[in-house]
Amino acid sequence: MGAVGAGPRAAQADNLADALVGAYNTSGLLKQNRALLRAADEDVARAVAALRPVVTWTTQVTRSFTDGVSRFGVSYNYDDSSFFTGLQLDALLYDGGASRLRKQAAQETVLATRQSLLQVEQQVMLRAVAAYVNALIAEENVRLRENNLRVLQEELKAARDRFDVGEVTRTDVALAEARVANAQSGLATARGELASARAEYVNVVGHAPGKLSGQPPLPRIPASEKDAQSVAQRNHPQIQAVQHQVKAAELNVLSASKAYGPTANLRLSAGITEYSGTSFSTDNAAASVVVQQPIFQGGALAATHRRAMAQRDAARGNLLEVKDQVVQAVTDAYVRLNTARASLKATEEQVRASRVAFDGTREEAKLGARTTLDVLIAEQDLLDALTLRNQARGELSFAYYQVLFAQGLLTAEHLGLPVQIYDPTLYYNMVKDAPARLSKRGKDLDRVLQAIGKK
Repeated sequence: MGAVGAGPRAAQADNLADALVGAYNTSGLLKQNRALLRAADEDVARAVAALRPVVTWTTQVTRSFTDGVSRFGVSYNYDDSSFFTGLQLDALLYDGGASRLRKQAAQETVLATRQSLLQVEQQVMLRAVAAYVNALIAEENVRLRENNLRVLQEELKAARDRFDVGEVTRTDVALAEARVANAQSGLATARGELASARAEYVNVVGHAPGKLSGQPPLPRIPASEKDAQSVAQRNHPQIQAVQHQVKAAELNVLSASKAYGPTANLRLSAGITEYSGTSFSTDNAAASVVVQQPIFQGGALAATHRRAMAQRDAARGNLLEVKDQVVQAVTDAYVRLNTARASLKATEEQVRASRVAFDGTREEAKLGARTTLDVLIAEQDLLDALTLRNQARGELSFAYYQVLFAQGLLTAEHLGLPVQIYDPTLYYNMVKDAPARLSKRGKDLDRVLQAIGKK
């Protein structure tokens, strides 16, 4: 399991787990793809229904007119009306297994759609990580620039005081004023970036961020890139989705091949016919078995079969492509992770050296050994170093979660989020047997759909 936990919220500080929970519970993209999964579930129900008898009720009113001449040369004409009502049952007896193969293909499509839903969940989770980290970076940048502005304002005050006593020139004061103005501009830019980061956070998480609790805990990941690739090849939802798509395509090929063979259907009918103007009526009942086999359909059957084979071959080719993409994504994630580690280490050293340089330059300036410009340059170098370290910390956090994403493990269940995990089997189990609308299960489904519509 991952290392993200909600934990206590003593000061109502938002941590990464809060952001992930909000994204999971409010994502419109997840709701959309859950609905698409329910649609795929219903395709299984439709395939099951195709294997069952179909009963229809028919009512027919007929008005007939007759005008003729008998063989004796006598003309005659009359009209008649009749009313028929009855039931008809049609049942499939044999189609070479094509209908059952289509049902199995629909089931494989359901499994593929479930994996696609997991991949969408991963995308939502990764976007939430990015939103949290970017908001955190933007907040820290604002704090750094606010502090930088205060320091520069102090430097400006000191420069003016020293100018009043003749220790520095008007140029030194102007330089300090320019740096203050530049810092004010930088602070305005940083606040704008923070506003944009907060807007993205609201869009992804569903609510505005409170006080962010700092860099998130780093999840456990495989020690080596090779181990991570093995995990990805076994578990990644994109690979598993395409594997099920290949199976569905293979079943569709078999189903299409059955269309060349015979089919047998049973038809039963019963009803009553009444004739107008008389009290005469008849009871009708009939039973028939119809066996058919296509001989010529203009090449449509062969084209359908070849089309199914082409789609199967395309699915197999896509599987190879997706496997390569997943392996490459793991490699890219580890490259990003290693780069982030090296960058953070370098910026830590840069901050240390810049702070020593700034403190030393400021002290030397008090003794007259350094100019105001030297102090301002050292202050800017320190601000740049602190900004780079802040960005490097955020990049490292994001890189760890991108490794999880590349393995197919950035899901609410794997992260151990305190949410009610969406169970894709619940709806499927209710519809897989194609319940009738007026049955008990059909009424239960109506209540489920009403509840879903209110969310």
